Amino acid sequence: MSPGEASVEPGTDAFIQSLMETDLYSIGAYFCDQHPQLVEEVVERSEAIESRGLESWAAETETPVEEGFRTLLTGLAVRYYKAVAG
Repeated sequence: MSPGEASVEPGTDAFIQSLMETDLYSIGAYFCDQHPQLVEEVVERSEAIESRGLESWAAETETPVEEGFRTLLTGLAVRYYKAVAG
């Protein structure tokens, strides 16, 4: 192996493929494909929800908790999709 060349363990391709076969990946892929203009916004909102907590964020923004949860889940799915897909 030459310097700077990463080693790939056997089975890595299968593992990465298995990550793409999840509902979270599918949700993220769908959202990124259908709403590319909203990707950054949903990620920012989901990070805010994570840092403040779901109920606190919902109260601060006067958003129903259920809507906040959907935003959190979508943001997580988008980040998961982007991390796996590159």
